[in-house]
Amino acid sequence: MDFLAHERRPDTADIQYVIDGFAAGTIKDGDKVQLKGTIHRIKEMSGFAFVNIRSPRLVFQCVWEDGKSQLTAEQFKDFSCEECVIIDGTVIAEERSRLGFDVRIDDMRRISGKAAVLPIEVGNDRKIEKLNLNTLLDNRIIALRNPKVRAIMRICDGVMYAFREFLRQEGFTEFVPPKMVQAGAEGGADMFEVDYFGKKAYLNQSPQMYKQIMVGVFQKAYTVGPVFRAEKFSTNRHINEFQGLDLEMGFIDSFEDLMELEARMFQFMFKTLNEQYAPELAMFAPAKGKKQQNADGPRTLVGEDGKLPELTRFPKIRFMDAKKLFADAHPGEVGAKALNEPDFAPEEEKWLGEYFMNEYGCPVVFVTHYPAVKRPFYAMEDPEDTNLTLSFDMLLDGLEVTTGGQRIHDYAMQVAKMEARGMDVSDFEDYLTMHKYGMPPHGGMGLGLERIVQNILGLDTIKKATAFPRDRDRLRP
Repeated sequence: MDFLAHERRPDTADIQYVIDGFAAGTIKDGDKVQLKGTIHRIKEMSGFAFVNIRSPRLVFQCVWEDGKSQLTAEQFKDFSCEECVIIDGTVIAEERSRLGFDVRIDDMRRISGKAAVLPIEVGNDRKIEKLNLNTLLDNRIIALRNPKVRAIMRICDGVMYAFREFLRQEGFTEFVPPKMVQAGAEGGADMFEVDYFGKKAYLNQSPQMYKQIMVGVFQKAYTVGPVFRAEKFSTNRHINEFQGLDLEMGFIDSFEDLMELEARMFQFMFKTLNEQYAPELAMFAPAKGKKQQNADGPRTLVGEDGKLPELTRFPKIRFMDAKKLFADAHPGEVGAKALNEPDFAPEEEKWLGEYFMNEYGCPVVFVTHYPAVKRPFYAMEDPEDTNLTLSFDMLLDGLEVTTGGQRIHDYAMQVAKMEARGMDVSDFEDYLTMHKYGMPPHGGMGLGLERIVQNILGLDTIKKATAFPRDRDRLRP
């Protein structure tokens, strides 16, 4: 009988193993190493060449020299970008190298070659950044290999990791809600209809009902997963499938408990990204002395030092006070129109972000007490003014990334609000069941992963913060 040797062994062919060994002194100048990766770029000179190899996280430099390698010049010229290779090499200490050393190629073996001419230059950052958005997305399978494009996906990973890790530390339990449902949690019409064995079903537009149900089970619950919205418009901040980061907690004293939780969460998130995702953040740092923002383009929250700001203060402002702030700064028709609208226009959110950044140095602001007409049926109304709700949005540098608030937990109160809105209570039998059998005061929030990453990195469209975006015109790749 044979058994697997399942103990984890160091991957000595990973460049990080060599980097760590060189830093520790266990790998020295002149030592032989074996490395694996993908040829990212080749720059040929007379009699030698720089060969950049892409690993899962880094692009590192190797050097081929004619006469010092088993590869002849003719054999070397047969290699091209995006081929997967294994390199037998020698460590050469080099102060000018970013890693402190280069690897001289003694031999290089092709593991897998490409079968077609590349449609885009993966190794050329400038050309990738200048690509038309549709061209970039049409070639997403290849474009994702570009280090800067890939870095965006790693930041997405970091945000999800920090969200989960923080909530685990706060005593939350993760659960998985269904993605096919009989009715919408929001009571809206922006839903994708699917055939479910001859019956109508819908792709879930929110895990709202399920996370509230789980408050009765765990008191503190969260979920991470796709959310579907059949919105027919296409903007730089909307997609039809996005990753929702949702949480719900019971036995709250006030909806401010939720904002305090989120403030701590973003402190933890920014700290985690700074500590564990520094190489990726550094790719989005503005050049020293370069102005971060212009009238037309977004700005990154990454500073010149390659780090996100330390979050220490979190201003909060009531919805109408924020409206008045904007109106006072925009006298005339623009300000008057803003005061009459029950929600913020994108330009208002952007202005608020700039205002709080300039006045207080805070990229985060909480806007509270939204009008009841713009909040869903489950939002708790303010007992001091029932035209308002105990709800909030969190703006991250002028973009709404979170919506949250306290929910109605009393059965009679919830039924009354549904009936007042002309809703058919029988359509929400499952939702109301939890109210019938005792629910604590509770509330929660939903965050959009892609919007958070879009604003952290200053991306001009949310689609770049999505590995494989879905909008009204795109279903592939």
